[in-house]
Amino acid sequence: MTTTTPAPPESTRPRRVWRTTWPILLGVLVTLALVTASLFVGVYDITGGEDGWEMFFITRVPRTVALALAGASMAMCGLVMQLLTQNKFVEPTTTGTTEWAGLGLITTMIVIPGASLTTRMVGAVLFAFVGTGVFFLFLRQVRLKSSLIVPIVGMMLGAVVGSVSSFVALKTDMLQQLSIWFTGSFTGIVRGRYELLYLVLLVCVAVFIVADRFTVAGLGRDIATNVGLNYGRVQLVGVGMVAVVTGIVTVVVGNLPFLGLIVPNIISLFRGDNLRSNLPWVAMLGMWVLITADIFARTVIAPFEVPVSLILGVIGAVVFVFLLVRGRRHVG
Repeated sequence: MTTTTPAPPESTRPRRVWRTTWPILLGVLVTLALVTASLFVGVYDITGGEDGWEMFFITRVPRTVALALAGASMAMCGLVMQLLTQNKFVEPTTTGTTEWAGLGLITTMIVIPGASLTTRMVGAVLFAFVGTGVFFLFLRQVRLKSSLIVPIVGMMLGAVVGSVSSFVALKTDMLQQLSIWFTGSFTGIVRGRYELLYLVLLVCVAVFIVADRFTVAGLGRDIATNVGLNYGRVQLVGVGMVAVVTGIVTVVVGNLPFLGLIVPNIISLFRGDNLRSNLPWVAMLGMWVLITADIFARTVIAPFEVPVSLILGVIGAVVFVFLLVRGRRHVG
């Protein structure tokens, strides 16, 4: 004889819906507040300048939109990579994906002098895809897949690729351009130079669509295969999404280190590892971290700016050490 669980009373359902809805609404309000602050923080006086509102739409709006898109997409890519590798320390800057995108960028500039921004993006995305695929193939050959071995392998591969990029740039008198590209900064984001970032919005939507498959893939190849999931195809889709986002962000903005490491780990500490339920929070926290870091970068030594990559590097190092210490305590 089978027993059925009685349905919850109708009076409790609105209460449950409200409990899950109000935190999201609060998060949206925080996001809107930070976006508003980003729009009106800067050296140029938007409200009192002669061409203030024209500059507002030329510089401030594109910069804020770029911050939101780059923050959300890079954070989501970090979460996807951590699921596919089953490692909390993996993200595009610890797997060499960013370095491969930079190599593709400089290779495109050499092969096609005067290449447009779109052409550079295609080159960066292709190299990022190949490089991330190389990392996953190399990872299959590593028997000891501890939490530290995996990112160390990625950083070693990234260091080799970065050295190749620096050598090529030195030989072709492009070292200064390479250093500018890898210094993540939103200073040069203006109208007409950020629109490619809207493509990462499509990737973010795609991640929401296939979120459940990524969650199952995060349980491991054996379990995913046993439940009927094509693990290799899901992994290929994930690598493609990460490559597209990393390539576009590298071309338009530059290197944003540890963003994909910081955000997913903070969210998982409070909410667990379910990708679908965590995605809105990962996207919002990615925006919060990047916008806050950029506002600080604009104001700390005003009227000059600190590269936002420098601030992210400091925050990422602190979070990385915290995760290591926390992991050792749990093991102990």
